[in-house]
Amino acid sequence: MRRFQSARQAQQFLATHTPIHNHLQLHRHRLSAGEYRAARNQAFDTWRDATGAALVG
Repeated sequence: MRRFQSARQAQQFLATHTPIHNHLQLHRHRLSAGEYRAARNQAFDTWRDATGAALVG
């Protein structure tokens, strides 16, 4: 509850954050380096498509 003004505010944040976290959490210990990079790139591509965000860099 730190930095949240109420339990409701914390719940709203977690309800939004959880699906994003689950999408990007790749369980690296189960993947080879190449598989991890490919899965990570796919996850970020999906994220950019869903949000319309462009990575700068």
